[in-house]
Amino acid sequence: MTTNEEVQDLNSGEAVRQKILVADDEASIRRILETRLKMVGYDVVVAEDGEEALELFNKTNPDLVVLDVMMPKMDGYGVTREIRRTSDIPIIILTALGDVSERITGLELGADDYVIKPFSPKELEARVKAVLRRSGVKDVVIPAAGGKVAKNVITTGCIKIDTARRQVYRKNERIRLTGMEFSLLELLVNNSGQAFSRNEILQHVWSYPADHRIDTRVVDVHISRLRSKLEADPANPELILTARGIGYMFQRIN
Repeated sequence: MTTNEEVQDLNSGEAVRQKILVADDEASIRRILETRLKMVGYDVVVAEDGEEALELFNKTNPDLVVLDVMMPKMDGYGVTREIRRTSDIPIIILTALGDVSERITGLELGADDYVIKPFSPKELEARVKAVLRRSGVKDVVIPAAGGKVAKNVITTGCIKIDTARRQVYRKNERIRLTGMEFSLLELLVNNSGQAFSRNEILQHVWSYPADHRIDTRVVDVHISRLRSKLEADPANPELILTARGIGYMFQRIN
């Protein structure tokens, strides 16, 4: 039986440890995270600046990247932007306490989640595990409204959503989504017509506990990213709707 930190190699049938790239200019943070993440079953590679992070990303093909925002040579924003040109790999940014603009900017550039410095290694371990689980290629089963199982392929207008392959198409042209974007879309589509609060979305998609305090704008930014990719006019959405006073919902699918 494989652990949550392992995936099955389809060719050899052996368990393969998932690989995490950690990039931070503080040696103490790199050392602590490398030690802790290895202890819970991940392979870890570390970088001390943005340029080295990109080099290692291209060389080692990690399963997830942890990026500090403030790094020499190239900051975390630049690294995130470059990775998103070619890859939908999960990205978690490390950001300073109280600097909301850093978090929002990182999310807008394509990061999946953030952890605020100073943080406990256990907290980061939990975020890594949750993001990897929700960003994986495995089909994630979420109960549909009324307890019915949603169809594998859902079509609404010119948008086709394949929940089995975790892929989305517009007029047969694939739209690239990150794993977390797809998980958010899947939750809303499988429960079309049902409004979810931001906190409920954080619990379902990001696996945050109900009593965990976090800036819910992480949901707003991901909704904005989804609308920019799916809606004909993101400023006047017809698919992903705002439920005033509640949160968000997908248009009802009959």
